[in-house]
Amino acid sequence: MKAFTRGLRAGIPIGLGYLSVSFTFGIMAIASGLTWWQAVIISMTTVTSAGQLSAIGTMAVPGQYAAMLVSQATINLRYAFMSMSLSQKTSKSFRGIWRWILGFFMTDEIFAVASAEKTVSVRFFCGLSVAPWVGWTLGTLAGSLVGNVLPPIVMGSLCLAIYGMFLAIILPPAKASRPVLAVVAIAAIIHCIFYYVPYLRDIPSGISISISAVAAAMLGALLFPLKNSEEVAEND
Repeated sequence: MKAFTRGLRAGIPIGLGYLSVSFTFGIMAIASGLTWWQAVIISMTTVTSAGQLSAIGTMAVPGQYAAMLVSQATINLRYAFMSMSLSQKTSKSFRGIWRWILGFFMTDEIFAVASAEKTVSVRFFCGLSVAPWVGWTLGTLAGSLVGNVLPPIVMGSLCLAIYGMFLAIILPPAKASRPVLAVVAIAAIIHCIFYYVPYLRDIPSGISISISAVAAAMLGALLFPLKNSEEVAEND
């Protein structure tokens, strides 16, 4: 139980941080026409901030299943790589159904905390996952219930908070690295082309976001390739 308790304590700050972000998701879900229980079920069964927020616009337009599939696969692919990376540090008992649980609860913050462990045990990871999952679900519930009573002008203002979160994620690395800033700018330009150019703006938003992200990443890899350790050693 010591490992579980230690993981539970490590996950509390993550859970508290998720409250505000999922609160905004709950408001946006209600504004897009979903019910409070639909928003809560989505958060309980997915636990992916960027994926859920991008899916809201797609879900508001019936029939865009292909667009949702492409956008979700693109946005959430990083969790697969995180899970594979963390699986190299798991204990021997971390197998079978526990591997599925690891993949389900994987988020950026949980990965960061778990990666600091020398060996990730089942009990530690389960404890670490509790507070983020509960915080994400409760925040969604609170936001969706508040979204049912707030006037539209207030809901619209609160929905802008999510863009502030994205800026908070993007700006620090963009300030520290010109290549990152260039990739962000390229992605923004490509998406603006999809948004304003006739015919292209008819493409579903989920697909246009995915194309913008992948194209910007490919251009960034070509224009700003990272040196491997051998090249760095030779240069030194």
